This record gives sequence, structure tokens and C-alpha cells, in this order.
Amino acid sequence: MSADPFDTPLRRVPLHDLHAELGAKFVPFAGYEMPVQYKLGVLGEHLHTRTKAGLFDVSHMGQLRLRGANPAAALETLVPGDIQALKPWRTRYTLLTNDQGGVLDDLMVTNLEDHLFLIVNAATKDADIAHLTTRLAGLATVEPLPDRALLALQGPAAASVLSRIAPSVAAMAFMTAADVDFDGIPCFVTRSGYTGEDGYEISVPGADAERFARMLLAHEEVAAIGLGARDSLRLEAGLCLYGHDIDETTTVIEADLAWAVGKRRRTEGGFPGAAIIQRQLAEGAPRRRVGILPEGKAPAREHTEITDGTSKIGEITSGGFGPSQGGPVAMGYVDAQYAVLGTVLTLLVRGVARPAQVVALPFVPHRYFRG
Repeated sequence: MSADPFDTPLRRVPLHDLHAELGAKFVPFAGYEMPVQYKLGVLGEHLHTRTKAGLFDVSHMGQLRLRGANPAAALETLVPGDIQALKPWRTRYTLLTNDQGGVLDDLMVTNLEDHLFLIVNAATKDADIAHLTTRLAGLATVEPLPDRALLALQGPAAASVLSRIAPSVAAMAFMTAADVDFDGIPCFVTRSGYTGEDGYEISVPGADAERFARMLLAHEEVAAIGLGARDSLRLEAGLCLYGHDIDETTTVIEADLAWAVGKRRRTEGGFPGAAIIQRQLAEGAPRRRVGILPEGKAPAREHTEITDGTSKIGEITSGGFGPSQGGPVAMGYVDAQYAVLGTVLTLLVRGVARPAQVVALPFVPHRYFRG
């Protein structure tokens, strides 16, 4: 008899006990027991991050090293990004694609000169490791880093707080990386994040994670932030959530991620699904991911049907209340002819037809530090 998958115990991140101490409410997420909110609540945590600094535990995500004679060239056989042009100590967003041009995962890649450092999504990390290991056999080796935690400090006060401990981080620009010592804790830092705000992601040895987190939380600008606010922040920033806004059935072009396909790669291809992506770049995709602004106060959640008033033309993939926006916001896919800004749509929210329109993303301007 096979094991009941529902009996599989949830994994815990290194900071689990600290989250409990801080009053976290936990939920199952990607096989982990994760904090969804703390005492501030999702709304309070969201607004705190937009105005001060939020500390997110994203240790459930996968951290990997890719080594080989030319790991950048090897990785390019699986992604459409121009990884070989990535300068040392720079970070780039890219995607693992399948033969249909769909997205197996989205990930961050940093060039650390003698190897690449990858961060992949939690729900797909085991599949990603297997995919990379199998497809890159003989070209590169995959080294998972399960003993490391990953924290994100996000918000307008993030640089001020972090530079009090290590002044050098203040000079880092968006999508750059550095090895940084924080009071004796050796960390790998990128100036990046997934909230639309300025901030950093910090890879820290798991054994030192709690001391480092407490070091940050000791600053009055910093509050612990859970998955609930992380989701509303990235939605307002117009950023995709894997498994919702992008997946194996959505092509890179349909997802409005053409900017992630390197100029050289558009011409030469050489990655899974290249022919389909090249064709859609030239001719357009049959549907597109768009920003959607519902009228009124009722949020349109995932799987809400989108119509032109009579027929279904798409579906919401992410939606909810945008605290900074002050009302409901959403993203979804519509047939290409309806993807023009200003197009009027009808959303079937709990069976009730409600008006909406296609709007530009993001809903809240990005505030990345470009240097």
C-alpha cells in the first residue's frame, strides 16, 4: 500500500521557532509550515513594507550552485535568457522552459565568476533540481544548498537598516550581488526582491539565521512579514506567482515576459520551445497576461471568469485587495484582441457580472535602487 500523501509531515524553515515566538499564524505552503501573518495582520504588514521595512523568511525556496567548465552556456540550453552576457556579481531573472514554450519555473541567476548561484521556487525546487541534473549531465553539476536560509528585507528603509550593520550594502545597485559579513555572519546578498520595493535578499547559513533575523528585527523600522502580505505586495507590483500567473501551459510571450528573452537568444534560439517563442515574438501570442482593475470594492479572485459581456475571453490568475492601491486589483489572461489598455471587461464575481478594464502594470510604481 502506498503512503498517504496527506500524512507527509510539513517541513519547517530554520526560523520556525522565532516565527512562533512572534505570534505567527502558520499555513501549509509548498510542503512547508510557513507564517502567513503576524500580529499586524496582512493589511498592516503590507503597508509597513511599503513605508518602512519588512522582513520576509523565504527559506523554503531552493538555493543552488551550478558549476562546470562553462555553466552559463550550459544553463542557456534550458532558459531563454542571455546568461553568458551576465557580468560578474550581477543577477538576472530568467525562466526554465518546456518544448511548448511553457514555463517550468522562473528563477534568479547570479554570476559568481567561477559558478552560477540560482534561486528557484519552493514548490518546484525538487523538480528543478532533477531537471537541471538530468539535462545538464556532462555540462554542469548541480549543488543544492539545503543548509542555508534565505531572508528578504524589503521597503524604503531596508538600505538604511542593513547599512548600519554593513555599510557597503548601501552602494549596491538593483540586481547586483556581494559577499557581506554581518557581525561575523558570512552572507551572500543581492539587491533584489519580489515586492516592487527597494531591498535585499540575503542567503545566510541556517545555523546563524535566527541571530541574523533578531539583529534586523531589533531596528524599529523592521517588522516580520508573512506570506499574505508578500502575495499582495507582488500583485500590486505586477509580478508573476509561479503556479498561478505562469506555469507549464503559459508561454513566455503570453505571460508578457518577452523582456526576459535575450536579444541574442531571440535570433539563435537553442532553448526548449524556442521555435514557438520566436514565432509568438514575431506574430503575437493568442492570449496575453494583463493588469485588470475591477470597478467597485469586490475583489476578483483567482479563476474568476472574464467575459466580453457575452462570451468567456479569459480568466483571473491573481486577484485581491490592493492595500496601497486602495481597492481591488487583479491579473489574468485574455484573448489577444482584448489586451489593449482601456479595454472594458466583465468579471463574473461569485456569479455577479461586474465591470473592469485592462490597465497597465504595475499598479504601484517600482522603487528599485538603480544607483
